[in-house]
Amino acid sequence: MSTPVMNDITANGLTISYELAWLEEVISTRLQLYFGQECAHASIDEVDVPDLADDFSNYAQLCKDYKLSTFERLLLILTLAPHIRPQLLDFFFLRNSTYDRPFTEFGGAKPIHHTGFIPTAETILFLLAELNTVQRIRLRVHLFEDSLLTQMRIVQLGTVAPDEPTLAGTLSISEEYVSLLCTGERGTPEYSPDFPASRVKTSLNWDDLILDYPVMEEVREIETWIQHSESFLKDPHLRKHLKPGYRALLYGPPGTGKTLTASLIGKSTGLDVYRIDLSMIVSKYIGETEKNLGKVFDLAQSRRWILFFDEADSLFGKRTETTSSNDRHANQQVGYLLQRIEDFPGIIILATNLKDNLDAAFLRRFQSIIQIPAPNTSKRVQLWKQTFGGPLKLDPKVDFDKLAEKYPVTGAVITNVMRTCALVSVKRQRPITQEDIVMALGKEYGKEGKTLEDIDKENLKKGLIY
Repeated sequence: MSTPVMNDITANGLTISYELAWLEEVISTRLQLYFGQECAHASIDEVDVPDLADDFSNYAQLCKDYKLSTFERLLLILTLAPHIRPQLLDFFFLRNSTYDRPFTEFGGAKPIHHTGFIPTAETILFLLAELNTVQRIRLRVHLFEDSLLTQMRIVQLGTVAPDEPTLAGTLSISEEYVSLLCTGERGTPEYSPDFPASRVKTSLNWDDLILDYPVMEEVREIETWIQHSESFLKDPHLRKHLKPGYRALLYGPPGTGKTLTASLIGKSTGLDVYRIDLSMIVSKYIGETEKNLGKVFDLAQSRRWILFFDEADSLFGKRTETTSSNDRHANQQVGYLLQRIEDFPGIIILATNLKDNLDAAFLRRFQSIIQIPAPNTSKRVQLWKQTFGGPLKLDPKVDFDKLAEKYPVTGAVITNVMRTCALVSVKRQRPITQEDIVMALGKEYGKEGKTLEDIDKENLKKGLIY
């Protein structure tokens, strides 16, 4: 019995085969006409275009959803061809016998490992317009400025060196759409040096996030923007004053729920949250940072991801005077990232433990700046009771009020304590005791170089006696 995925592969494979056959005939026709050879067609416009009206493959659906023109469909299949049938583009390896070199007008990039032809913007313009200057200019605007294929970054025009023409940029299709158009499934990128981001998820819900009501209201405003931004931006008056996208900064001590907050916003709105690894942002290889970050931002835009930058102060701190080429390079990379954040039409959430370390000009870029404070005594009571609820068995003498008053810890610490106590309970086959919890707290304080005796001394100084 065939599975839905296999059915998608069959349908997509047939449609792509027809599109590739069409592309092959268009290339053959263009070259025959260009070199004055005998040709069955007087123009590439006479080549029959595959009919997608009754085609329900993922490939056909994308063409219909985006109302792609014939030119855009040729751009899409040309860009996909190296991934499916690379030998089809071997036509373009013809050499100019006059100059003993490839034909400049065919375009083409020099790949590192691939032995086939990689099309560039010049390739598609030659294919569609030959040397017709007016038509080439019109197509340049149509394909690389107005087309949803490029606006949605499904097809991308690669960057070139400052002294090279834009049309030398390679044409590429995102890995996501290679997977979607071929198998019907969107591939999920894996964390790597080339993709410095990983998905963050949570099994918790809003009730598990213990925040003061005003803070929670600020947080839920982000959720409201996600749910209603599309209707806001359709209003002519609002659209004049509002830009797409939303940038929020969460600040507060470690372990107070900043990552959980970002995860819950994604969960409640049905959007995936991806955390950017800032340690991998500044690459020693010039251009690598832009390329790798570009992948993340491009995917995030097309898939409507929420981008989450943790420990933002490590990269976006107040600028210091540059004293070396390394400093200048790092500042260039940060500048690139700031520009992408500014232009990103989706949701970006940054978190920091040290808001005062952030540059004031950088802070002005945010729609909301929300403090996630350390929990007070009453909030800690809630956290203790909530975390130690469910199936955990507790000794009747466990006193969460006393624990909350004596130990000013965060929700993350309480979760770690619960994990330790659950292991002790299973190992010793008995309920969790107050002593187990205090012992686990001692381990947590030890991570900070403190002891329970240190905490007792601090409490004495505050006049707290137990």
